[in-house]
Formats: sequence, C-alpha cells, structure tokens
Amino acid sequence: MKCGTQDWLRGFGLLFFVQTVLSMVIPNSTHLELLLEKYMNKDDEWWVSKQRGKRAITEGDMHLILDLHNNLRGQVYPQASNMEYMVWDTDLERSSEHWAHTCLWEHGPQHMLTQIGQNLGAHWGRDRPPTFHVQAWYDEVRDYSYPYPQECNPDCPFRCSGPVCTHYTQMVWATSSHIGCAINICYNMNVWGMIWTKAVYLVCNYSPPGNWWGHAPYKHGSPCSACPPSYGGGCRDNLCYTENGVDRRPAPELEETNYIEPEPRAQEPRSRPQPPIPSPNDNMERNEVVSTVQMCQQMDCETKLRDRCKETTCNRYECPPGCLSSPGKVIGAAYYDMQSSVCGAGLHAGVIDNDGGWLDVTRQGRKPHFTKSYKNGIQSLGMNRSANAFKVFSVPVKAVPCETTVARFCPYKKPARHCPRLYCPRNCLHETRARVIGTQYYSDKSSICRAAIHAGVIQNDLGGYLDVQPVDKKRQYSGSYQNGISSESLQNPSGGKAFRVFAVI
Repeated sequence: MKCGTQDWLRGFGLLFFVQTVLSMVIPNSTHLELLLEKYMNKDDEWWVSKQRGKRAITEGDMHLILDLHNNLRGQVYPQASNMEYMVWDTDLERSSEHWAHTCLWEHGPQHMLTQIGQNLGAHWGRDRPPTFHVQAWYDEVRDYSYPYPQECNPDCPFRCSGPVCTHYTQMVWATSSHIGCAINICYNMNVWGMIWTKAVYLVCNYSPPGNWWGHAPYKHGSPCSACPPSYGGGCRDNLCYTENGVDRRPAPELEETNYIEPEPRAQEPRSRPQPPIPSPNDNMERNEVVSTVQMCQQMDCETKLRDRCKETTCNRYECPPGCLSSPGKVIGAAYYDMQSSVCGAGLHAGVIDNDGGWLDVTRQGRKPHFTKSYKNGIQSLGMNRSANAFKVFSVPVKAVPCETTVARFCPYKKPARHCPRLYCPRNCLHETRARVIGTQYYSDKSSICRAAIHAGVIQNDLGGYLDVQPVDKKRQYSGSYQNGISSESLQNPSGGKAFRVFAVI
C-alpha cells in the first residue's frame, strides 16, 4: 500500500524541515540503477556544467552526515535486531544534487518518488552544519512510540503522537542502507510563500526507501541477531556490517585535513544503560548546574580588536548582519592591524558575508607594514609602520560522538590553536565508559560532551553546540556530582592538558 506524500512545516527560528514518506514496492537493484542512470552519466549537461573538482557536498560534511546517521541508528530504543550499517552512495549523491540545484521547495523528481526516500531541509541566517538538520529529523523520536509486538498482527500501527515523525522513521528504517546528500545555496528561494534571499538547501536521498504502512521501522531484539544473511554475521556498533559491503564513497579530498575518525567501539552488543538511581541523601536540586558563560563574543560592525581583546584569551567573535554598509576601518590585507574592525576584516577576507556570522582571530605579533586592497566590497587602508597584527578565519562546526576527548580532537599546543565549534548528540549522560575528570577545568582525557553536561553547558536530552578552549595542564582536578554525572578527581597528573567548555546561545 502506498502511504503517499506527507509534507511538514516546523518552525525553528528561521529553520524548516520537510520529508516525503515514499513507498510502494521496494525496487530491485536493476530497477534503481536504471532510474539513476541519468545521474551516473557524467556527460549530462547539468553535471558537466559544474566547476571541475567541485562535488555536491564536501568530504567533511559527507562524513558528518553519514557518521551521525550510523551513530543514531545504533542507539535506537528499543534496540534493533536488524539495523543495517549505512553507506554513502555517490549516485544517490548526484541525484540529490540534481534536485538541490532546482531550488524547488518540494520533492522530486516525480519519476523517482516511489523508488527512493527523501528528506529535505533548508535554513537561512545563522550558519548551521548539515548535522543540525539530521539531528532535528532524529529528534522526532519524542513523538514516536515503537509499536508493541501484539499490535502488529497482521499490520503494525503507525504510532505518531505529534504532527509528523516520519523523518525519524526514515532515518532508522533498518533496510535503508544507502544514502547520498547534496547541499546548494539557493538565492530567492520560495519556501511556502516566503522568499529566502540566500537559503542553504539540503537534499538527502535514501535507498531502499522506508516508511511502509503496516511495518515497524526495524525489528526489536538483541543487536545484530536478525541481520540479513548477506552480512555473514558481522556486527559493528549494533549495526549489521560487513567489510565486503559496497561503500561507494568518493576518494577523500586532500584539502579536508581536520576530520577526526570516531574511536572504535566494542564489537559485542550491549544492553541499553539504565540511569543511575540517586541516593536518598542526594539533593538533586543542589546538583543542577546551568552555565551560560560564552567564549564567543558578540561584536558591533565597527568594533576594533584592540578595544575588545585586552590580555584575555579572546579569539571567537560573532558579527551581526548588515556590516557591509558600515564595516568600520580596516587596515591591511593578508593580515590586519589591531586597530581594524574585526567584522570589517572578516568581510574583507571573505570569512563572513553581509549576513554576519562567526569568525576566529589569531594574533600574528608585530608586522613591519600593512598593504591596502579592495576585496569583497571592502577597501582596506595601508600603513607603513610596524604594529601588532591579526588574521581572521572561518569557524568550522563538527559533530562529535559522546566519547570524543580533547586529547584526541583538539589538544592544547603553543601557540594556542582554535578548536572547531562542536555539536554533541543527545543522551550522552549514560555513556558511562566515557570519563569526566575535573570540575570547570577538565582533563583532556575527559569526554567533551559529558563534561559539557556536567558543566551545565548543554542538556542531556537536547544535546547541542558548545565551544572548547584547550588550556595548559592543571596541578589537580577536583571531582563533583553535577547534572547526573559524578566526575573524577585527579591529583598530580603525570601528563596531558586541560580544557574548558562554553555555552553557545
């Protein structure tokens, strides 16, 4: 039975999500390959017209989307016995790109809508990583109740208590083992009657499609206990997996050097951890901590770095929109004098545009002179005397799993380096194998996401963004009980560095 198309509008600031529920008969591989033949043919005009070397999505974003899908698929509750490991498919990527370039806020192309699953997401304004959309799709789990076995005779009911939860069910549909996504910037995109001047459009295609009426998204049971025979009994992070599986990822791009591989997990399936039962003597209110301290400073268009950054470790800033008409004074080109407007320098360097955004600053010490130039709508000034200088850089955003540590991801070094802005998934509280050492200042062997929960920077049931500041080692780390996590104490550590976590509001 075909369940048709369901479109959903959900406000999240200026963020919207939409998904198609697509299913008729799962196509055989030959049928799907015929449908995708148009996108496999690189001689097609739409593909050739692209700039050479440019792909539908960066290597880093591809890994983030794929790894977050697999991480979330392996964490479903109740546990799945037949959840398959998802791999990237470049033909699905190309079909997604073809649709993303139409800039149409609807599903398509029509001839493929019964053969693939498709999720769409779009936003404008503040920059967000593609994983923001993926996590929001998964977060519909709060509106979905897995059907009880006794209800599935002969068919399983669709148990959705909210307006829609089919983004979630497509993501965790056990047999949807292939994914390909594309991102495109769409100018003057019509999103249900609203014109977005610069929309970031994400299209993800899945195969085989999910969301069949009368079926649960997966079978409940011990992880990997009901995998298809083709996986030969292989299991990886609670997902059916085989080393001989087809992983149609493109070759890595050389310029992408800051992707961090997730740490390998134990292969054996494990039961879902239960939350610790507090002692009757625990005062839970006393141990609830919320921190809104931010590392990122908000700037005016004309604010000079010299006026804002005095003897502090200040290196991350947020610029407002509209600075192009009033950027403040900018002195220099490749590097800028400390009397320059931070946001003006960011515009001149092309790190941000007139929509504003985040940027990182790195001090360069004294430079003998500063050259003038016209870039990106900003005329900078020259100066023929030495002065302290700085450079501006874009702020990368990375999604990390619960167990990621600063020692592995962004260790402290001299001179100080920038860490990406990080996005933590939900429900890291009970990843008890991920240690937390310290309070306020944490050992770099601590889990970043669990330290952020302990510090009150993010909430366990929401996850979210945070900034990390690596610092030199501390002589000792004091443990404490906060927000459901008991951190460890450590006296006279023999090695390693430390870090702090900050809120992103």
